[in-house]
Amino acid sequence: MMIRIAPLRLTERTRWDQLWSEYQQFYAVELPQAVSENTWQRIHNGRVHALGARNSSDYLVGIVHFLFHEDTWSLEQSCYLQDLYVDPTARGSGCGRMLIEAVAEAAQRSGAKSPYWLTHQSNQVARQLYDRLAQNQGFIQYVYTKPTEADRDR
Repeated sequence: MMIRIAPLRLTERTRWDQLWSEYQQFYAVELPQAVSENTWQRIHNGRVHALGARNSSDYLVGIVHFLFHEDTWSLEQSCYLQDLYVDPTARGSGCGRMLIEAVAEAAQRSGAKSPYWLTHQSNQVARQLYDRLAQNQGFIQYVYTKPTEADRDR
C-alpha cells in the first residue's frame, strides 16, 4: 500500500470525524461534539498541527495531531504527539511509522526537540511499533483528582 503524508485538508472533515470517532472508541471515551469541533478549528488555525496519511486513492487512512510547547528543561520547544490513529485496513502498511516520522521531521524543522507521546499500557500492538522507534523513558502519568475527606484522612 502506497502511503503519502501531508497536512489535513479542510475538505477532509467528514473522514477526519470518522477516524477521530474510531480513535475515541478505541480508548473507550466519547468526547462532546463541542470538543471535536474545537479540535478541528485549532488544527486549522495553527494552534494544533495535524497530518493525514492517504492511500494511493488519496483516501485518508490515518491521522496524527501534535503541538509545540515551552519546556522548563530546555531552551528548545518540546513536541507532543497527542493523537495517532490508523484505520484498521491500513495497519501493517507502515502508515503509523510514517506519521510519527513526519511529526519528527516537523519538530526538527521547527527547531523543537524530538516528539514524545503517551499510550495506554494495554495498547500492545502500537507499543510494538513505539518500542522500535522510541525509548520508553519510564515515567508514569498521573492526573490530579480532587481528594475526598476519606482520602485526606489517610
